[in-house]
This record gives sequence, structure tokens and C-alpha cells, in this order.
Amino acid sequence: MSASSIIFFLFFLIPLTGFLFWVMRQDKRKGRIGMFILGFIVIVGVWYMYIMTKGK
Repeated sequence: MSASSIIFFLFFLIPLTGFLFWVMRQDKRKGRIGMFILGFIVIVGVWYMYIMTKGK
């Protein structure tokens, strides 16, 4: 993993994911669905990045 990837994760992706998780917890009606969707998107994104960087 290069330094630019680590910087991206630390300063952009982790805080954005945390903020989106917090916002979805505030919604009492559909917050749980949003958290599942956010979790799915994060898992698929990490999996895709792993697959793409594994070949290099």
C-alpha cells in the first residue's frame, strides 16, 4: 500500500464513513437500512481494492 493510499484512508475515507454512520444513526425510521447499505459499500470497496492491488 503506497503512502498516498494510507493518507487517503486516514484523512478522507475513515472520517467520511464515520460521519455517514453517525448521520444514519440519527434517523430512527430507516437508519438501520442505511447502516447496512453503508457497511456493504465499504466491504465491497475494500474487497475491490484488494483484488485490484493484488495483481500488481
